[in-house]
Amino acid sequence: MPDITIANLSGSESTIPGADIDAFAAALRGTLITPASPGYDAARAIWNAMVDRRPALIVQCAGPADVVAAVRLAREHDALIAVRGAGHNIAGNAVCDDGIMIDLSMMRSVRVDPATRTARVEPGCTLRDFDHEAQTFGLATPVGINSTTGPPTRRPTRTAKQSTS
Repeated sequence: MPDITIANLSGSESTIPGADIDAFAAALRGTLITPASPGYDAARAIWNAMVDRRPALIVQCAGPADVVAAVRLAREHDALIAVRGAGHNIAGNAVCDDGIMIDLSMMRSVRVDPATRTARVEPGCTLRDFDHEAQTFGLATPVGINSTTGPPTRRPTRTAKQSTS
């Protein structure tokens, strides 16, 4: 892969050598996307279509190890980063120009513990993902109606259908 020029935190630019990028990509379980990759435009898009930023690299993480590796790469090169969850980011902070976009949208696991009425969700999870799993146990969380947003961080409650008496 060729060297990649990225924006760094001081407002200037730095270069990530192609060999470093190749080694990074080989160690990922997820996918590394560059502006030359097929699907680049779809990968950088978020719900707010008015945001049109172009990261130098997009790291689609498959798990925590990929997230750690992406943060290390960014730190080693003083790179500007943006973090994308499920992609419903109205302000546009999930995408940056010329930096590294750490995309967590593939990390969508939801684990519900019905006894404690708690759920553990990965950062790419949407409210639709969360509701699907919580409703299996007769649980719900009273929040908004847009299924593409991320889930809340409060405890699910019993639905009206499932009585505790």
